[in-house]
Parts: sequence; structure tokens; C-alpha cells
Amino acid sequence: MEGGNQSGVSEFILLGLSDEPEQQRLLFFLFLLMYLITGLGNLLIMMAIISDPHLHTPMYFFLSNLSLADICFTSTTIPKMLNNHISKNRTIPYAGCLTQVFFFILFGGIDSFLLTSMAYDRYVAICAPLHYNTIMTPKVCVLLVLVSWSWAITNSLTHTVLLTRLSFCGHNQIPHFFCDLSPFLKLACSDTYINDLMVYTVGAPTVFLPFIGILISYAHIFMAVMKISSVIGKQKVFSTCASHLTVVCLFYGTVIGVYFSPTSTHIAQQDIAATVLYTVVTPMLNPFIYSLRNKDMKGALRMLIIRKLGFTL
Repeated sequence: MEGGNQSGVSEFILLGLSDEPEQQRLLFFLFLLMYLITGLGNLLIMMAIISDPHLHTPMYFFLSNLSLADICFTSTTIPKMLNNHISKNRTIPYAGCLTQVFFFILFGGIDSFLLTSMAYDRYVAICAPLHYNTIMTPKVCVLLVLVSWSWAITNSLTHTVLLTRLSFCGHNQIPHFFCDLSPFLKLACSDTYINDLMVYTVGAPTVFLPFIGILISYAHIFMAVMKISSVIGKQKVFSTCASHLTVVCLFYGTVIGVYFSPTSTHIAQQDIAATVLYTVVTPMLNPFIYSLRNKDMKGALRMLIIRKLGFTL
């Protein structure tokens, strides 16, 4: 991939989140803690779903895939950031930067489509419960996940390959804690028109099409819930939807704000803060929001810990 960089720039400098030593130490321990919680929480979710036959349903199948994607998503950026704090070396090779861009876009795209698949699963369960088993078959679930991966890989590969045709003329400081596409493009001294065009023609559908699918699913869910006479039944459905919608708003709201709002309105620190929300905070909260409030998941986690560690809860 280095063949497209004709400027001689062999590495970039990640400026990180702060230049203050005390803030850097605080951020190091904070991000390390969030990374460990994210990894442990999502790993436990995956193990509980695999080990409990009662959780071998479409909803938990999508959840296990989301947990895997979230572990990979955070592993793309946080370990490098933590290593930079320890080594005091903020540089990242040109090829390493391209690799980070590729995997960041890849797992972000997979997250986007999996959230939509989970919304569709809830739509079928609530709006067509009698046909749920015939619609959400294992074949359909696997197909939805394969489509998620295929689209995400195509999108990520497109942006990464186009980056290799750009030249970089000396300025190599990235005002971020990882190689994100938007600040990376701003360093190029060659024309980025095609790259910017692909962000809106290839990248935008990866965000907006799933988001629209979620909105349509919840519009039908809302109309179905309004027909339920039981107040308790309505509250139960709305409670489940509220958890998913919280993550959807957090994820899509920050992604759209960072990548698809007018560049004139962008402030670097605000963009970084928004990026932290969907790259670090959301993957950390997902196990709690989707699973730990669920009685079936609590039971599966309890049995998993008892079997594996010999603990009693």
C-alpha cells in the first residue's frame, strides 16, 4: 500500500487527546479501564450465548456478533493509543495508519448493519410474532451477517485503496488518537475530490441505509405497540426499545455529526469527543444495555461463572 505515497512521508504523529502530562496519565488509566471492561463484558456475553442453548435465538446470535465486532472495533484504536502513552512515542508508520483506517471503517460498518439486523429482529418479533420462526430462520440470520461483512469490507477497502493514491507533503501530525479517515485526508497535498466523493457515495449508504432501516422498523413497532391494550405490555416493549434506541442514537448521531456534517462547522476537540463516544463508550455500554438487564442473559452469565470459575452468585 505504500506505493501510492510518493511524498516520502514514512510515518505520522498522533497528537492524542492532551499534551498535559497529568491529563495523559489520567486518560491512560481511564481508557485502559474502559478497554478492559469492553473486552471482558463482550467476551462474557459471547461465552454465555455459546454455552446456553436457550440463547441460541436470532436476537442473541446478532448480539454475539455485535460483541465480537465491538471487541475488534476498540482493539483497532485503543491498544495503539495506550502504547503511545507508555513509550512516549506517538508515531505510526504510513502502512500502519492505512491498516488502522481499514479496520476502523470495517468494524464500524459491521456495527452499523448489526444494529439494523437487531432492529429488524425486534420488528418481526413484535409485529409478526406468529411468523417469527418462519421469517427469522438460521439461514436468514447468517445471510444478514454475511451481507454486513461483505458491504463493510467493500466500503473499507474502497476508502483504503483510494488513500494510497494520495501524496503527503511533509505535514504529518494527526490531531487525533488514531488514524481516522477525515483528519488523514486533510493532511494530503494532492487532490482529494475522489476520496471525498466516495465518502458520500459509498460511505454514506453504510450509515444512512441501516439508520433508515432502523427508523422504519421502529415506526412499525410503535404502531403495533399502540394497539396493545395492556399497559404492562406496552411498558415492557417500550423498555426493550428504549435500550436499543439509546445506543442507536449515540452511535449514529455521533457518526453523522463527525463525518457528514458541513466541514465549516467542525471543531477538532468536539469531533474527537464525539468519536470517543461511538468508538469507546458505546462498545463498553453495549453488554450492559443489551444483556445485563435481561433475565435470560443474567441467568446464562450466572451459570457460566459457576461452571467456569466455581463462584456462586
